Amino acid sequence: MIENLWASSNKSVEPDTIEELTFRSNLIGADRRVCNWGGGNTSFKTTALDFKGEEVDIMWVKGSGSDLATMKEANFTALQLEHILPLQEREDMPDEDMVEYLAHCMLNKSHPRASIETLLHAFLPFKHVDHTHPDSIISICCAPNGKEIATEIFGNRFVWVPYIRPGFLLSKMITDGVKNNPNAELVLMEKHGLVVWGETARESYDKTIQVINEAKAYIDNELTKKPAFGGQSNEGISPAKRERLVTEILPYIRGLVSKEEGQIITYDDTEDVLEFVNSERAIELAQVGAACPDHLVHTKRVPLFINWDGNLETIKTSIENYQAAYKKYFKEHASPEDKMFNTSPRVILIPGIGMINTGKDKASALISGDLYHRAIAVMKGSDALGGFTSLSEAESFAIEYWPLELYKLSLAPKEAEFSRKVAFITGGAGGIGSETCRLLASQGAHVVLADLNLEGAEKVASEINATYGKGRAIAVQMDVTSEEQIIGAFQQVTRTYGGVDILVNNAGLATSSPFEETTLKEWNLNMNVLGTGYFLVSREAFKLMKIQGTGGSMIFIGSKNSIYAGKNASAYSAVKALEVQLARCIATEGGDFGIRANSVLPDAVLQGSAIWGSKWREERATAYGIEPDELEEHYRQRTVLKENIYPRDIAEAIAFFASSKATKTTGCMLTVDGGVAAAFTR
Repeated sequence: MIENLWASSNKSVEPDTIEELTFRSNLIGADRRVCNWGGGNTSFKTTALDFKGEEVDIMWVKGSGSDLATMKEANFTALQLEHILPLQEREDMPDEDMVEYLAHCMLNKSHPRASIETLLHAFLPFKHVDHTHPDSIISICCAPNGKEIATEIFGNRFVWVPYIRPGFLLSKMITDGVKNNPNAELVLMEKHGLVVWGETARESYDKTIQVINEAKAYIDNELTKKPAFGGQSNEGISPAKRERLVTEILPYIRGLVSKEEGQIITYDDTEDVLEFVNSERAIELAQVGAACPDHLVHTKRVPLFINWDGNLETIKTSIENYQAAYKKYFKEHASPEDKMFNTSPRVILIPGIGMINTGKDKASALISGDLYHRAIAVMKGSDALGGFTSLSEAESFAIEYWPLELYKLSLAPKEAEFSRKVAFITGGAGGIGSETCRLLASQGAHVVLADLNLEGAEKVASEINATYGKGRAIAVQMDVTSEEQIIGAFQQVTRTYGGVDILVNNAGLATSSPFEETTLKEWNLNMNVLGTGYFLVSREAFKLMKIQGTGGSMIFIGSKNSIYAGKNASAYSAVKALEVQLARCIATEGGDFGIRANSVLPDAVLQGSAIWGSKWREERATAYGIEPDELEEHYRQRTVLKENIYPRDIAEAIAFFASSKATKTTGCMLTVDGGVAAAFTR
C-alpha cells in the first residue's frame, strides 16, 4: 500500500500557506507511484493584496516545468480568481489564448508561467485541489473496461471523464461532471489520472492516498488470479553473464543512437524490469503506446523492443528500423512548423538484459527510465484488469509535439560545449586533474575521476554533483599500472554512462636524481606509471571509442621535459618524451575513426599538486641550488612571460583540445609553461 507520508511526518506547517502547499506537493511527489516526474499539479485558494493594496481572492498553483517532489515556494504562481472564474461561461478557448489570458491574471509577473491545467483547479469550487498520475489509477483509466471497474471500487463517488487533451475543455468537463454528481469525491480522467480536493490541505492529501490505495487493493487482488504479463517466457540470464553482455553492447548502442546528436546511456535490470522484458506479453504490451500523456516527451510513444540473438548486427538493424519508423510517424502527423526530435529510441527493452535509456545527459536518461518503470506498473495493472489501451498515434503525436509541453523543455538551460560528453580523467583528485574535472563539468561534461586516492576523488566528485546535479561525476579507484583495474574502471564507466568521449591521461609522479645514481627501481617506477600506465589507459579508451564509432579526443599531460632534457631527471624526462610520441602514434592510427590525440606540456604547476608536495620539490630545489620555498619564484623568473603556471591554465588547454574548436587538430603539442625558451618546440 501507499504510505501516508503526512501521517508519519513530524514537520509542522502553518495551515493555508504557500509553505503548506509546498510541503503537500513534496509529499505527493516523493512517491513516484503517486505522481510522475514533472507531472501533476497542486493548488489552494486564499486571499492576498494586489498591486493597489486591496485584498483579492487568489489561487496558488504549480508553475509549469517544475516537479512536485523538489519544487520550492518560488515554483508556484498566484493568480487572481476574479479574472479567471468568468471563463467558465465560455464554450471553448484555444491553448494559446488561454496561456496569454492567464499571464494577465498573475498577481506577480515574476512568478513562473502557470500550469497547463490551471483552469481545472480554478473552476473546481474547493479550497485545495490535487491532480496526480498514480500507477493504480492510470491502470484503471487505461483498461478498456475502466469505467465499469471504477464503479465496482468507488460506487457513485467518482466522475469519469473521457480522454481529452489537457486545457480549457477538459477543465470544463471536469467542473460540469462534479457539479452534476453531488456524491463526487474524485475525478478519474481516462488515460490520464486523478483529481481530488478538500477544505484543508491535509484532507486533500489524505484523499489522494486513500483513493490510490482503494484502487491498488483491487488491482493487487486481481494480480493474484493469473501470472503478470502472461507469465515468464524465459528463465532469464545470470547476473554475471548479464553484466558481461551489457558492458559489451552499451557502447555499441550508444554510438548508434548518437549519430544525430550525442546521448548518455543508463542501464536498468531491476526486478520489475526483468519481469516485464522476460514475459510472454511484453512485446505486445510495449507497442500499444504510452501509459500517460506526461510520458511521451521523455519516453516517446513506444520503446524499442529487441529480441536479441547475440548478434550485434541485430541491434544495429533494430535501431535503424526504429529510427526509420519514427521519421515516418513524424512525416505523417507533423505540421510545417514542427521540428523533428532525435529519431532514436529513449527506451530500449531486451529480454534477459533489461532496460537501456538514452538522454541528452544522465539526468534525462534516468527520467526516461523512471517514467518507464511507471509504464510497466500501469501495464501490469491494466493487463490484470482485462487489457491495456493507449492514445491513438495521432493524439500521441499531438501530445509529444504540443507547444504547451514543449514549453517545459524550453526552460532547460542552453546546452554547453561538452553537453552529451563523458570525460575520463586519470589523477582526477590532484591539482590539474580536479581543476580539469571542474572546468569540463561546468561546460556540460559528465566526468569520471580515476585515482588511487579514492577519498580525494570522491570529495571532488561530490562537489561537482552538488553544483551541477546528481550523476554528473563519479569517482573510481584505479592504479594505472594495473591492467585489470583499468579494464574494470572502463567497464564501470560504460555501465554508468554508456561510454567515453574524452580521455585525459594525467596521472603522474616525478623523481629526481643524477643519472649515475638513478636506480632500476626508480627508472621502472617512472616507466610503469607514466609510460605503461598511459599506454594501458589509452588502449582501453581507444577500444571503447572505436566501438562507439563517434570519434573521441585524448589529451596527454606531458611536460616541458617531454622536449627538454631536465637536469637530474633522466627517468622522468625520458618517459615524458615517450608519452608525447605515444600520443602521436595514437593520432596516426585514430584518424580513420575520428579519434584525436594531442599533448599539453606544462611546467612547474606547483599549486594543488601531490607531486610538488613530495620529495620532488626538495630534489628540484637541490638541482637548481636554491631553497624549496624559492622554487616558485625561480620558475616564474625563468619564463619569458614572467608567469607562474596554475592548474586552471592546464585545464583550459585540455578543454581546448577536447572542444569543437580543435576538431581538425591531432598529433599536436601545446606548451603551457610561461615560455621556457630552452623548451620551445622546434
